[in-house]
Amino acid sequence: MTDHALLLVNLGSPASTSVADVRRYLNQFLMDPYVIDLPWPVRRLLVSLILIKRPEQSAHAYASIWWDEGSPLVVLTRRLQAAMVEHWPHGPVEIAMRYGQPALPEVLERLAAQGVRKVTLAPLYPQFADSTVTTVVALAKQTVSERQLPLQMRVLQPFYDHPEYIEALVASAKPYLQQDYDHLLLSFHGLPERHLKKLDPTGKHDFQAADCCKDASAEMRAVCYRGQCLATAKAFAQKMGIPDGKWSVSFQSRLGRAKWIEPYTETRLDELAKAGVKKLLVMCPAFVADCIETLEEIGDRGKEQFIEAGGEELLLVPCLNDHPEWVKVLAGMCEKA
Repeated sequence: MTDHALLLVNLGSPASTSVADVRRYLNQFLMDPYVIDLPWPVRRLLVSLILIKRPEQSAHAYASIWWDEGSPLVVLTRRLQAAMVEHWPHGPVEIAMRYGQPALPEVLERLAAQGVRKVTLAPLYPQFADSTVTTVVALAKQTVSERQLPLQMRVLQPFYDHPEYIEALVASAKPYLQQDYDHLLLSFHGLPERHLKKLDPTGKHDFQAADCCKDASAEMRAVCYRGQCLATAKAFAQKMGIPDGKWSVSFQSRLGRAKWIEPYTETRLDELAKAGVKKLLVMCPAFVADCIETLEEIGDRGKEQFIEAGGEELLLVPCLNDHPEWVKVLAGMCEKA
């Protein structure tokens, strides 16, 4: 049985740290209507303005974390792919990126040409968002339909509170959390509030509630990114045995002037330093592989900001990457999917 492929999909990365490659990548990423959900003419104008200065700034940031083998995100996803091969006996294990290379449509076409007829599509995002999960699934379905590929697809659903995923998080973070520290900050990728409001059929979304979506319908919980992030953080802290007050949640990577989900990570870094936290650990459980948002935004800039505000040490806890426990758990979830 070699006709059932596993396709691991991550966000993507520029091909290199050159300004031209970064501009090309940012244009593809920001022009996705699931990322900037504005009418095309407004989106095109806004992205064109962003692309005046942003590519140069981002190229500098990418250069500061780039590895000899290439983009950390792509390299780590390839390592995960290699580790998954022995756990997937049904056919090839491939990776694709939603933006940049290897491009999702081309990978699907190549699999169909190899005689693959079934694909388990695994978007590597623990929590649901239109700008991550929906855009991957939509592009995959569109590709299969438009190119008339004879592929049947199954999709791995978000696994934010899956007990085995939480156990893998604990296993990978344990060595860092067994040392002395004052506080653990769980920093998730942010989203504009309107992304969540749009998916809320009740119109009653409360962006301040500490137990976001606890009493909401199953339908709402399935699409509430903030609620899912809080659920991941709470389950992790409980499993790890971290007392209340010693951990908190924040949201990073804001872009533009729209209102994003709070509290913002940059605000929390200042608050924690001013509250007397000296040694801060930061985890980023919205990502399964380290990337510019973890290595540069938190590991470099966040550390600098925290120390300038009066803290002494910020330690970035690595993402799951290709941790053996994560490999095993991901294989099990894909098998069930």
